[in-house]
Amino acid sequence: MERGTFLARLLERLPDLEVYRAAELEARVHRHLPDLLEGLQAVYPEAEEVALRAAEVLGRNLAERPPDLQALDLRRIHTPDWFQKPEMCGYIAYTERFAGNLRGVAERIPYLKELGVRYLHLMPLLLPREGENDGGYAVADYRQVRPDLGTMDDLEALCTRLRQEGISLCLDLVLNHVAREHPWALAARRGDPRYRAYFYIYPDRTQPDAFERTLPEVFPDFAPGNFTWDDELEGWVWTTFNRWQWDVNWSNPEVFLEYLDLILWLANKGVEVFRLDAIAFTWKRLGTNCQNQPEVHALTQALRAAVRIGAPAVAFKAEAIVAPEDLIAYLGTGKHYGKVSELAYHNTLMVQIWSSLASRDTRLFTQALQRFPEKPPSTAWATYLRCHDDIGWAISDTDAAAVGLDGAAHRRFLADFYQGDFPGSFARGLPFQENPQTGDRRTSGMAASLAGLEAALESGNPRLVNLAIERLLLAHAVFIGYGEGIPLIYMGDELGLLNDY
Repeated sequence: MERGTFLARLLERLPDLEVYRAAELEARVHRHLPDLLEGLQAVYPEAEEVALRAAEVLGRNLAERPPDLQALDLRRIHTPDWFQKPEMCGYIAYTERFAGNLRGVAERIPYLKELGVRYLHLMPLLLPREGENDGGYAVADYRQVRPDLGTMDDLEALCTRLRQEGISLCLDLVLNHVAREHPWALAARRGDPRYRAYFYIYPDRTQPDAFERTLPEVFPDFAPGNFTWDDELEGWVWTTFNRWQWDVNWSNPEVFLEYLDLILWLANKGVEVFRLDAIAFTWKRLGTNCQNQPEVHALTQALRAAVRIGAPAVAFKAEAIVAPEDLIAYLGTGKHYGKVSELAYHNTLMVQIWSSLASRDTRLFTQALQRFPEKPPSTAWATYLRCHDDIGWAISDTDAAAVGLDGAAHRRFLADFYQGDFPGSFARGLPFQENPQTGDRRTSGMAASLAGLEAALESGNPRLVNLAIERLLLAHAVFIGYGEGIPLIYMGDELGLLNDY
């Protein structure tokens, strides 16, 4: 495709663009259109037509992009390493628990600045389904805010205030699924063929059973299996996480265009970082575990290239809690090198910190980090000690064997230790989702309780209290001082908050 054809289609929506801005936009197209096309061509036979339709989506959203965000775009183009600056520090919080609502968050900006925060991740706040909603990750409408937290106007006002104070807002964008009550799913339930094609729907168990032979279960305790029968659909719908979370079909280019439009629309409200939730699951292939497929990275490259044209201030953060050998691809390897997400969680660093605290031994930590792949220099890690999620004890069998350990036994030890069941354990955590086939268990808990502060305070022993605090300080020093990224403080950890049972 000629760049001029793409640019002409985009400019149809922007007829009165001044000369300088037109030249600047042309330069963005010149730089990023090849990456957009390459990503689309790896997935869609009709890639050029999809690209032209993407140009229309970009033009429509560019026409509505506020001047102050256009100015931010220009600054970020000239400082592409903005998220790698040594002063970057992040904070993860639930809006309602941190400040009540979005207006309350704005009132607490001075507290965030006192902590040195330059990046704020507010946990899911877009409208979820009523009732069970996987902590807000079953989104019923990406264009509305939870009513108890405020309105979209409140979100836009908060983004503006944060931006004025030098703080970038990160929001979750769930890529793999939507709630059964989402407008796309509602239309599919009514029988609309356009929207049925947004999902994986099968008339009988033939295909689901074929997929199930190689699919793991994410929540084996309360959501076994990966498919759910729906009476209104008269079919089996793919539901990796829960029966009311329907996986969307990214092999349909309409889904790509919908998500591009959503990202640009939210970017125009002032969102600067998108946490791409459940990104590893977005492409399905029979005979595999349907995670980390090559098309995931091609699609992310296409999305990123398009967003670099339409909202260059925006960055992507991949929520890919996967093995190290799979993780590095989310920052870009091979032909996708440095062309996908700018940020990714360093899950290995987090797990190894806790492993070393329990074992009093850093050999496994050293081995794991030495074997960890180098990232592209244009990307950064999101380093952390705890977050909203459980800890999956992702200890590599290869790394364990290299230091004389049995990987499965060490994973069992860590699960027992942080549940408080291992002799001499200082931790107070709770088990989460034991896999009966592998014996693996995950662990939930606040950092202070896992580090021994809860048990120490109950004992009344000042020495144990001091030891627990030293563990917390040491653990934070490691991930904050690791470099190569944005250290993320989980809400309450700066205060040593304990488990809330």
